[in-house]
Amino acid sequence: MNPYLKEYEWSNIAAMLRNNKAEPKQELEDLRGRLVVITGATSGIGYETAHLYASHGANVLMINRSKEKSELLKQELEDTHQIQCTYFLADFSHLKEIHAAAEMLVRLPTPIDVLIHNAGVYNTKLKFTDDAIEEVFQVNYLASFIITYRLMEKLKGQEKARIIYVNSEGHRFALAGLKLDDLRWQKQHYTGLKSYGSAKTAQLLSLFSFAKIFEGSAVTINAMHPGDVKTNMGENNGKLYRFFKHHMINPKS
Repeated sequence: MNPYLKEYEWSNIAAMLRNNKAEPKQELEDLRGRLVVITGATSGIGYETAHLYASHGANVLMINRSKEKSELLKQELEDTHQIQCTYFLADFSHLKEIHAAAEMLVRLPTPIDVLIHNAGVYNTKLKFTDDAIEEVFQVNYLASFIITYRLMEKLKGQEKARIIYVNSEGHRFALAGLKLDDLRWQKQHYTGLKSYGSAKTAQLLSLFSFAKIFEGSAVTINAMHPGDVKTNMGENNGKLYRFFKHHMINPKS
């Protein structure tokens, strides 16, 4: 029996697929002079998000792994939308690079108007980072937590700021909840869906805590489920995953 079948319960499949149609596009306000920070912007949702905000005049600061892809996108955004675009290189599978990215943002002389946590990874096999942390948990949860935590005072001191987590209905795949006593998956059977669900559940729980911290300030913090979108994440993870990708929408939608 395929080890994924127990994870693809019908209720969870319905939750994942119910948003596989593009919503009507809504116009953004004039964002000229605003700064939008996006993690994982060189492809998929991050790429289209960068273009969307830039098309409304926002300056974009990207945090990406690839220098080559970042440079190409920087030129593309600046040439297409006549905005200012910069990037910072960081691989979130390394804690020191997460902290370096957070420190860079803290030291920015200008306000951060929008912070979008988009970077993510999906693995079907258990993999640990050099920091001895399960990779999906580190990239999909810890990175966004550390950056938001480090930016709390800066953002609360601004006139206005918004934080957006690209989360997922896939948090439902953490069927037994978030196992804080087994983050290294020594007691549980590891699957890509369960690890992804656990990381997204952790991200949601941290968001609720941050929302309480930001209460009374001009900082808003939200999570969103983008729907089932065809991205590069998990593209090498087998036939079943590729089958479901046929039912997903293009990120440009």
